[in-house]
Amino acid sequence: MKQKTIVAAALGECVHIAGVINFLRLAELAGWKTIFLGPAVSIQSVIETARKENAEMVGVSYRLTPETGERLLGQFAEEASDLHDSGVRFAFGGTPPVVERAVRLSFFEKLFDGSESPDQVLAYLKGQSTDSKSEMDYPQNVIDRIHLRNPFPILRHHFGLPTLEATLEGIQQIAEANVIDVISLGTDQDAQENFFHPEKQDPRRKGAGGVPVRSAEDFQALYQASRTGNYPIMRAYSGSDDFIEYAKLLTRTINNAWCAIPLFWFNQMDKRGPWDLQGSIAEHQKVMAWYGDKNIPVELNEPHHWGMRDSSDVVFVAAAYLSAYNARKFGVKDYIAQMMFNCPPGTADAMDLAKMLALLEMIEPLTSHDAVKGEFRIWRQTRIGLLSHPVDLDAARGHLAASTYLQMSLKPHIYHIVGHTEANHAATAPDVIEASKIVRRAITDAQGAPNMALAPEVQARKEFLIEETWTLLKAIQSMARPGVIDPWCDPETLTRSVALGLMDAPQLRNNQYGRGQVKTQIIKGACQEVDDDGKPISQKERIAKILSKKGVRK
Repeated sequence: MKQKTIVAAALGECVHIAGVINFLRLAELAGWKTIFLGPAVSIQSVIETARKENAEMVGVSYRLTPETGERLLGQFAEEASDLHDSGVRFAFGGTPPVVERAVRLSFFEKLFDGSESPDQVLAYLKGQSTDSKSEMDYPQNVIDRIHLRNPFPILRHHFGLPTLEATLEGIQQIAEANVIDVISLGTDQDAQENFFHPEKQDPRRKGAGGVPVRSAEDFQALYQASRTGNYPIMRAYSGSDDFIEYAKLLTRTINNAWCAIPLFWFNQMDKRGPWDLQGSIAEHQKVMAWYGDKNIPVELNEPHHWGMRDSSDVVFVAAAYLSAYNARKFGVKDYIAQMMFNCPPGTADAMDLAKMLALLEMIEPLTSHDAVKGEFRIWRQTRIGLLSHPVDLDAARGHLAASTYLQMSLKPHIYHIVGHTEANHAATAPDVIEASKIVRRAITDAQGAPNMALAPEVQARKEFLIEETWTLLKAIQSMARPGVIDPWCDPETLTRSVALGLMDAPQLRNNQYGRGQVKTQIIKGACQEVDDDGKPISQKERIAKILSKKGVRK
């Protein structure tokens, strides 16, 4: 297919070209061939170039006096009328007062006054309608939504207030703001653990940690509140008990966009559910299989739970690999690989990037596009560390923008916004909208940025982590009982890896399942295991020490 061409310039005596450049940069992302003529370009030059290049679109800008601009644009419309009549499309960008004058000409197909978001401009350049839309215009599954927003990631934000009424109002406000693609419904702890057991619910903790959903009708009402604006899709965590029944409930009531469930967590080990560790691993695997059978994507929100407890980067990457491996094993076709940056806090940007590159390189060979052998696709999702935002809201805004910019190096398909209020208070609807605007600008600014992933220190750390992680994974594999065919998917083997301290984090001290005996430190920006003297220790040394202890056997 012939590549379409856009010719663009700042018209007449106008020398302001930033808007034209941004327009053409977005056009290139949308697949157009772009020709920029520069500032203060004559009408004749624009028209002649458009004819010579057989341009499908001409974009002009004027940002000076409205009265002068109106006369200039009138002359331009008159002299370009034959191109207009032949089907060439014309777009204009300028200040609001100039745009107001340009509208009267009824010549330009599209006018931009600078208030448009980059994805709105991109939608126009991709031939998508930018007028008022209905639900039919917005994909209601995550994969199609990703394709619609490409090359920008879709945006997700957690939202749930202590009352149902406030959450309903907030969801509608967020949807009408057209800023979020995915509302992650934040339910309170009793909803996640005791939804099907009202006798176990404690009225005193109603609304603790999120919206107190107590019936299917509550879920349906929350979903209906989102049926406006840009019709964001909705999802919720998978709960910590009655997993399959909860999965059926979420799918039926909110059209759950994708499943999010851990591998090792949300049980008695972290006090977020009633199951023991081994039992919960087996139950989580059943949930993966249930969603996989219905072709609903699955995310394992796993590795950051280790990182938030100060685990080493190696344990973080190992958890990420085990997550993807289990998802593939249990029939998931579309896997969302979640990567939480700034986890633990204090991790340097370069080392954070190296850690994510390592886990992506390790899980990439798991992908498959064979309908016979089974399909397994990986979708990248990044986010800021839950524990990394400062309490000061102005400082948190800066952190949100800076971390977002860094994460675009991975070209995520989904960007999970952790709003700047995280360390201060639960996000209100205005907070969500503000955070999304900060993020959108950072994402736009990051387009075309230098590839930070290629930095020598990043690549060196990535290779080191891959080697060390394989050492740890092979040690876990060796812990399997005789007859176990696939140790990385065996609940007993995975439980033993925690009990022995192979998978360990300092904050698991005095835990009934975890050891909490490992020591870690941030050294040169990376989180590493250290010995009693504070010196880095390799996985080989650490594993040998664990296995040498009395009573430990394979």
